[in-house]
Amino acid sequence: MAETEGAVLGIDIGTSSAKGVLVALDGRILRTATREHTVSRPAPGHVEMDARVWWEEFVSIARELTAGAEARVTGIGVSGMGPCVLLADQDGEPVRPAILYGVDSRAEEQITHLTGHFGEDEILARCGSVLSSQAAGPKIRWVADQEPEVFARASRLFMPSSYLAFRLTGQYMLDHSSASMVTPIYDTAVLDWHRPWTQEVAAGLELPPLTWSDEIVGTVTADAARQLPGIEPGVPVVAGAIDAWAEAISVGATTPGDVMLMYGTTTFLVAVTDRPAPSRSLWVTSGTTEGTFTLSGGMASSGAITGWLRELTGDADFATLISEAETSGVGANGLLMLPYFAGERSPMSDPSARGVVAGLTLSHTRGDLYRAALEAAAYGVRHHVEALREAGVRIDRMVAVGGGTRNELWPQIVSDVTGLTQEVPRRTVGASYGTSMLAARAAHGLDTSAWNDIDHVCVPDPAAGARYDELYRMYRELYPATRDITHALARLQREG
Repeated sequence: MAETEGAVLGIDIGTSSAKGVLVALDGRILRTATREHTVSRPAPGHVEMDARVWWEEFVSIARELTAGAEARVTGIGVSGMGPCVLLADQDGEPVRPAILYGVDSRAEEQITHLTGHFGEDEILARCGSVLSSQAAGPKIRWVADQEPEVFARASRLFMPSSYLAFRLTGQYMLDHSSASMVTPIYDTAVLDWHRPWTQEVAAGLELPPLTWSDEIVGTVTADAARQLPGIEPGVPVVAGAIDAWAEAISVGATTPGDVMLMYGTTTFLVAVTDRPAPSRSLWVTSGTTEGTFTLSGGMASSGAITGWLRELTGDADFATLISEAETSGVGANGLLMLPYFAGERSPMSDPSARGVVAGLTLSHTRGDLYRAALEAAAYGVRHHVEALREAGVRIDRMVAVGGGTRNELWPQIVSDVTGLTQEVPRRTVGASYGTSMLAARAAHGLDTSAWNDIDHVCVPDPAAGARYDELYRMYRELYPATRDITHALARLQREG
């Protein structure tokens, strides 16, 4: 490669790691880098992270990707988990750790108060969604209520992508798709902050100016460039997005009728629509580009359960566990699992839900349990698909992405359970690749639609589907049948 040839940099801050890619302007991935990290759980239902780590990892990854590279960075894209609540002072210095997305359920009291104050129907009409643990607004109010001295020092609101963009460019902003999750103070009808409600939710905060994910928000400052030896001042930076929306971009799920299904520590779906599709159980947002909207939903745990099982049962490699799960067969030899090990975000919005394994006998094996976990996640996907259809969303195409697509078993189970064919692209790198696409489009005007073609499709097996139909009915019955008990156990866990 010629020394002066351009490349784009995409970096994503996820829940368990930060990932970066250096990508040639024809879509080839030149280099990748990862930094593992952990979140903090200071109290039951609280999940936080020190935002300074986001910038430290960005700098570390960028240095690794650009050191000695035969390409010059000509555009930068950023994304991150969300919606998060990072409160900072006027200079962008965090005043407390960032509060994470729907896995953090601390703001139940604020959700109840704000819902009663504004009215659930009014919130739904204005925002497209009702308040839940996924909404950022009640978490801002939680800080105001519980940590007033800290809140008094806060001036600005960031999420991972906007914080990185701020550190790179000095520009304070937030993309529309992220802002629309600061329910209830973003109005999806007018695509702007609803300021009459701000005083009740975020009094005193300077709300960020809004932009679209694919817009250039500034260029790398001289100060930032001094920390990034491989990046010159003046390189354009795009606004970016929350990671799941960037993942959808990475696989071309950007047209109304497309659904992105992300296989990872959690499972997430993003359905693209041409108008808001209000839902009491899912989340309406603005799209990443002007003129589009999305309806999304996320499970609190899916791949995390398989990792837990792996550690619990002897730390076998995943290839062995997949093989054992394949041997177990459809229905996991009569096991049925509820995957609510960390509560559930959608479609139920129940932070006190808990995991259940029904049907256990002394004959069941590790492979049966592992299979049951994969099937439980698939049932959760089907529950979301039904909620999408109830909201009037059409599903023309489902595209899979994420680490769970590296083996064929889990996507096959999902196709069998849902009856939907899935397209699996050649590159399943995810959000960092999606943000590099945004950078290439914005900085160079490139058409990136051919960067990531389809590798194979996953077609449902009708015979397996018939069996799963019966098991899915049991799955839907198991939650209400055990809810009172699991809620009581959740209370004991919190007290303990």
